[in-house]
Amino acid sequence: MTKGLYTPGEFRDNCGFGLIAHCEGHASHDLLMTSIEALTCMTHRGGIAADGKTGDGCGLLFQMPDAFMRRAAEITFGRELGEIYAVGMIFLSVRDEARSAAIEAIEAVLKARNLTTFGWRDVPVDSTNLGPIALDNMPIFIQVFIEPKTQDKVQFDNDLFIASR
Repeated sequence: MTKGLYTPGEFRDNCGFGLIAHCEGHASHDLLMTSIEALTCMTHRGGIAADGKTGDGCGLLFQMPDAFMRRAAEITFGRELGEIYAVGMIFLSVRDEARSAAIEAIEAVLKARNLTTFGWRDVPVDSTNLGPIALDNMPIFIQVFIEPKTQDKVQFDNDLFIASR
């Protein structure tokens, strides 16, 4: 039996969020710095472990920086991305066999949706400020670059959505 306003079926894993945006959609360093400052105000949620350094996953979600990703692809893979592409941020196991199995599974799903894996990029990480709990549980961060085989932008987006599920 449900009491009050709480309905168990409507429970979500987050307790709230902040939204900072430019009304005309312009990206700026000031907007990013304001967002980072907003994250520093989230400690009231109790999302910090006993080591005082490990958080519960608060972060920023922002538009993919196209020029940066294109440059990263050129440096990493030695060739240019096509007009239409996507980048998936993947968190993988530190265990080699589990990581390899996950990559194979991801590539199989992408192939089944007629999507091309352009390449995999190791994401540079600076872990110097992490506490021991975070370090002991830190995954490997990797990006998968994906291109369409023959799809237009709308079909590509649809195939990406289905593949992500």
